[in-house]
Amino acid sequence: MTADKPHILVVDDDSRLRELLRRYLVEQGFRVTTSKDADAARSRLESFAFDLLVLDIMMPGETGLEMTRALRRDSEVPILLLTAMGEAEDRIEGLASGADDYLPKPFEPRELVLRINAILRRLRPPAPELPAVSFGAFSFDLARQELRRGEEQVRLTSAESSLLKALARQPGIPVSREALRAESPIINNARTIDVQMTRLRRKIEDDPKFPRYLQTVRGTGYVLMAD
Repeated sequence: MTADKPHILVVDDDSRLRELLRRYLVEQGFRVTTSKDADAARSRLESFAFDLLVLDIMMPGETGLEMTRALRRDSEVPILLLTAMGEAEDRIEGLASGADDYLPKPFEPRELVLRINAILRRLRPPAPELPAVSFGAFSFDLARQELRRGEEQVRLTSAESSLLKALARQPGIPVSREALRAESPIINNARTIDVQMTRLRRKIEDDPKFPRYLQTVRGTGYVLMAD
């Protein structure tokens, strides 16, 4: 595990869930430390600077809500709360305590990862946007959302241009379907993204069935392979 990977502290008194989350998050590219309760977590916090805490609310002794409130007195470390309580009042109380997000149990581990990444993206300073991205014979102007093949402009629909812009902002980095969907109000579900990607490939790829530039990343989404 390298030091540049986000370091997550998972705090949960359920040893089985704690280990499952540790293993899954490590597989997803995070560094992970675990604690069984608030006291153990405080000891960890004295020794490490964490990028984010995944904190269970219903713990013996100091609860996750109490720990969140205490941490917020002198720390801005991002906190994602886990709880079996999914009512609106519980969610509001969790966010009011200072948490950055709230995920009811049971949950899909993949959704947890998406929420963690969303929090970390919000905190990350925005990278300067590239004026244009080139791939093969094509060049895409991000500001104008114009695709050109040499001197010829390739006509794109609004959905296609928003999809390509989202990928061109991070060439070489996979972008999830959820993130792509958030880029455009026109794209309202994962199926629509796949349809738009198929159409976009027909305009760009020599062989859309074996794409060179607009590649699928299994289990995640899509990536633009730029020059």
